[in-house]
Amino acid sequence: MSMRTNLVGIGIGALALSACSAGPGRVGKAPPPPVATAASETDAASDLLMQGKDAAARKKLKAILKRDPMSAAALMLIDSIDRDPKQLLGPQSYPYVVAPGDTMAGLAQRFLGNRLKAYQLVRYNGLKAPVTLAASQVLRIPGEPLRPPEPVRRAEPAPTRSAPTGPATPKPRVAAPKPTAPAAGAANPAAARQLRTAGLAALNQGNVDRAVGLLRRAAQLDPGNALIARDLGRAERIAATVRARK
Repeated sequence: MSMRTNLVGIGIGALALSACSAGPGRVGKAPPPPVATAASETDAASDLLMQGKDAAARKKLKAILKRDPMSAAALMLIDSIDRDPKQLLGPQSYPYVVAPGDTMAGLAQRFLGNRLKAYQLVRYNGLKAPVTLAASQVLRIPGEPLRPPEPVRRAEPAPTRSAPTGPATPKPRVAAPKPTAPAAGAANPAAARQLRTAGLAALNQGNVDRAVGLLRRAAQLDPGNALIARDLGRAERIAATVRARK
């Protein structure tokens, strides 16, 4: 065997060894999947309900409650499936004409203070999910309609009189009456609705004590409101359960 043949064989062997030692190309690690939060999971369960997939939504909600038995949003969505919507939202209602662009979630946020109550609103109107609203469609909204503010009446200016020819007689000064503060227990339905909305938001965020305080103030300002009384009772039951578990 010639020297040239030996050199060629050695070169081929070196190339083979270098190819083996190089190994496969390195592939970057895939980013970890996003961690699901409780809020995103309850949103996903609500979306399943609005798609008409009650069984899948119930399975997801049970998994949430297994990890967090006091999840207010999950408990509310379970009630949306199992309980009578008129018990949840009250028997009194008024008509609403659907406008272009309206959705059940948007109406639930606007009138009920929580978009997760969209499925309750669907069942309240005797509909089945999935629901596509049409303009001019009439829905029933739980509660009482918001009253428009009364127009402010302006006092008419007094007629002008000609100046007297003789010396003017000074008029006695009359002290202006002091404004009286409203009574401590005076009803204020508008403020009560705002407090109820804030209380429900606090309850959905897990701040049960704050929710109870806000709903109690709302009940004082509108003692005859059945929706506020119902929400307050539910918040107090959740608060009692939380205290018992401590």
